[in-house]
Amino acid sequence: MNRGWITPAQFAAFGAAGTDAHRMFSDTEGWIERLAEDVLLSHKTDAARDAMHCGLAEWAAANIWQPRRIFEKLLPRQNEDRDSPVLFSGDPALPLTGEVRENGVRYGLDFAAGYSAGLFLDQRMNRAFVRNVAPKRMLNTFAYTCSFSVAAALAGAETVSIDLSKKSLDRGRANFLMNGLDPNTGHKFIADDVLEVLPRLARRAENFDAIVLDPPTFSRGNKGRRWQVEQHLEDLVIAAMELAAPRASILVSTNCTTIQFADLERVARFALKFHRRPGDLHREAQPPDFPPGHGARTLWISLRG
Repeated sequence: MNRGWITPAQFAAFGAAGTDAHRMFSDTEGWIERLAEDVLLSHKTDAARDAMHCGLAEWAAANIWQPRRIFEKLLPRQNEDRDSPVLFSGDPALPLTGEVRENGVRYGLDFAAGYSAGLFLDQRMNRAFVRNVAPKRMLNTFAYTCSFSVAAALAGAETVSIDLSKKSLDRGRANFLMNGLDPNTGHKFIADDVLEVLPRLARRAENFDAIVLDPPTFSRGNKGRRWQVEQHLEDLVIAAMELAAPRASILVSTNCTTIQFADLERVARFALKFHRRPGDLHREAQPPDFPPGHGARTLWISLRG
């Protein structure tokens, strides 16, 4: 029963740390996430879905914790087949919006908004790193609902968040308000193509001491621009490093399964050499609820000058 499941002690530790958004179970065929009082069961096959439902019922009974609702989401092979989670059990009259906490920080969720409910749980350690670094100015590219921007702002940073989706940025503003932050003071939200905004920022000689680069595997930007992370990640890191202040921290992250840590290191070292800047590379610890092989591959570049 314990194979792939977090332990009762881990579950309790998350609660004690002010976190109610985390993995509960992980397997090659799917996973289960706790999202406050609800759970989201993501599966690749019907057999995996059924097995996880049985496992969840056993775990909940053994640990005296029952989810309010269970949502399901298919993990398709093609991005175009992605769809919003669907309610499997629980009161259908309850709102599909809500909030979760991560180390005491509040983030909004919306199960009806699309494939993701609003927070990528595998970036928890990197968001904590941003708060600990406490940058003065942070650039958050492909910002989605601006969780990294919130983490930086809570540490006193001014932030610039860029995403093609105005709706996602509006949700980001709501996340600021949820944490008592004024999104209109010291913070900018730019609904535009990241690859077009970066050169504009460089021409204005703007710089940042923290930069987050967490691009999608594939997307289309303005004027049908085709983005493929396997082909364009190096160019993105080079363009972003143009905006990096001395001693800046740059996060490079991807969910693309064909890109491994060694590839990220190669890209980072090439960008450092291109700009002739010294720097060190490090990874934050893997979140305890994400087994090896699960979650994004992430790497921090710490500039020395």
